[in-house]
Amino acid sequence: MKVSVVGGGSWGSAFSVLLGRKHIQTRLWIRERDIFDSVSRTRENKTFLPGIEFPSSISFHHSLEKTLEGTDMVFIAVPSEYCRGMYEKMSPFLTSDQMIISLTKGIEYESLKRMSQMMQDIFDPQILSRIAVLSGPSFALEVAESHPTAVVVASTDSEVSQQIQQVISDPLFRAYTSSDVTGVEVAGALKNIIAISAGITDGLKFGTNSLAALITRGIAEITRLGVKMGAKPETFAGLAGIGDLVLTCTGKLSRNRYVGTELGKGKSIKKILKKMKMVAEGVVTTLSARKLAEKYEIEMPICEQVYQILYNNKDPKKALKDLMTRKLKQEKIF
Repeated sequence: MKVSVVGGGSWGSAFSVLLGRKHIQTRLWIRERDIFDSVSRTRENKTFLPGIEFPSSISFHHSLEKTLEGTDMVFIAVPSEYCRGMYEKMSPFLTSDQMIISLTKGIEYESLKRMSQMMQDIFDPQILSRIAVLSGPSFALEVAESHPTAVVVASTDSEVSQQIQQVISDPLFRAYTSSDVTGVEVAGALKNIIAISAGITDGLKFGTNSLAALITRGIAEITRLGVKMGAKPETFAGLAGIGDLVLTCTGKLSRNRYVGTELGKGKSIKKILKKMKMVAEGVVTTLSARKLAEKYEIEMPICEQVYQILYNNKDPKKALKDLMTRKLKQEKIF
């Protein structure tokens, strides 16, 4: 078994560590030349995953062709806004024998397409049946530190998802399978928006009542949209849905929650993002979610207020008041 991991950020690095600890021959592609040189020299990603040593079964590469050549599975951990360009660069080197697994949680703004849909635009048709997506509550650092973690692997081909499940699972990393690719991708992308709102409540020094309400009503918004897009409602009660949402809204390692916390303290989004090394996917996904809500004619009040705060400089306290004083109604999930 030989595996490629495309993306030398925190998640790509952590996933490589996971595979390497299973003694799987893993090639990690790193885009930035300075990080590649440093990792090759020290066997540690001091920029995105400091303190974690890469196992000996991991090799580091700066050439996409050499990274992908002759491997059985290709895991892609690239921020969503760069995925289309990356898929186009990868396409000439992929073969129908390989399984392609997206680790990215986002939605392309221009096309409103999920990562697997973008792959369908670009990759050879012979590859498309071997595409899968992986999501769930999985902070990169905790995976790298071998904290028990559970995720879900979704593919339209059950044999593909089961093979991936067998390869990546061990006593500390458990993978479940699903056929609901749409639901898993929608849940993974939109939870980042709700995490920003959760961070805002933290920055405003509100308590756990507020957080619980946001998580609960947040999963309702995500489910409504996902079902309209063709997802199965039960997916949002699982690891990719409520599982990942709880983690991202409450965990201190959450980048999106951090963005929200700083917004709640009164800082501008421009200054917040300028200080961050890693990408907070929820900032861009907020734009996509708003367009999707318009397209499918559904209400997503939390996502709308996050949009107003991020892009129209709305006061977070005013946004909260507008959420709380909406017309009273019966509770519905979708």
